[in-house]
Amino acid sequence: MKKVTILIIILGLLIAGCGEPKNHSKGIYMLLDTSGTYTKELPQAQSILNYLLGVLQPGDTLAVACIDTGSFSEKDIIAKVTFDARPSVANNQKRAFMKDVNDFVKNVPQSPYTDISGGILQAIEYLNEAGSGSKYVLIFSDLKEELAEGHIRDVPFQLDGFQVIALNVTKLRQDIKDPKIYMARMEDWRLKAEGGGGKWGVINDLERLDNIFTR
Repeated sequence: MKKVTILIIILGLLIAGCGEPKNHSKGIYMLLDTSGTYTKELPQAQSILNYLLGVLQPGDTLAVACIDTGSFSEKDIIAKVTFDARPSVANNQKRAFMKDVNDFVKNVPQSPYTDISGGILQAIEYLNEAGSGSKYVLIFSDLKEELAEGHIRDVPFQLDGFQVIALNVTKLRQDIKDPKIYMARMEDWRLKAEGGGGKWGVINDLERLDNIFTR
């Protein structure tokens, strides 16, 4: 009887120890700045997306959206996909994804405002719904936020489990005259991301994109 009891206890411990399998899927939401002259940088964003399409695996999710006047909207999503386990299907998904992106870049409408915060809020909502194991928000922008009158963005970010990475943060004319402006802008976004429980990073050398997944 004692042996049976011990066996039941051992089995119980083994079952408890197994738990739920870890979710290894990645979810990436990339925001593209479409304000002013920054639209000239979008071909580099296309290269970044081509890189991501090459490294993401079945079950991973990728979405790209534009940053415009009011970015807290699903209407700003340019393309989105969760990759199928079947290679032939996944290849078709990748081609369709890049076609949507390329078509957008060819006819990109310039925005007079830059609602980065709204884009991040939409990214958080989207990736949480996708149920990805690792969540990344990539911001392709000079990080200068300009909100239209009446747009309020004093909502704290909920970024637990997220990595927020700024890409290709070009220096504006006033940044070159006074580097403190650039440094203050970068620090402000770092504090917003980390204050919401997320991790913050910057990659300006686009030949080091593999660093996205090594943080």
